[in-house]
Amino acid sequence: MITQVAWVILLGLASLSFGTVFFIAYPQDHEPRHVHGFTGETEVIVDLGIDGNVTLADRADCIRPGNAKRSDVRKILRAAAKHFDELVSLWEKMHA
Repeated sequence: MITQVAWVILLGLASLSFGTVFFIAYPQDHEPRHVHGFTGETEVIVDLGIDGNVTLADRADCIRPGNAKRSDVRKILRAAAKHFDELVSLWEKMHA
């Protein structure tokens, strides 16, 4: 299976795309290490743990909108787990 991957750095933002899931790391964003994942109308803030695990960020608005499809949330988290190393590199590129 061929996976389409795209790196984009535009206006100080860094992003990666894996199929229909798109991740952004914002420059000078706060700790802990995290990315914003998007698919469809859903945004999920995903923490990139030092232990190699991905989790929902520990904040009330980690899923937007609040009534987002759970299947979209799972899709973003699965993509983040699968591409963990690339997302860590993305974060580090913006916070070096």
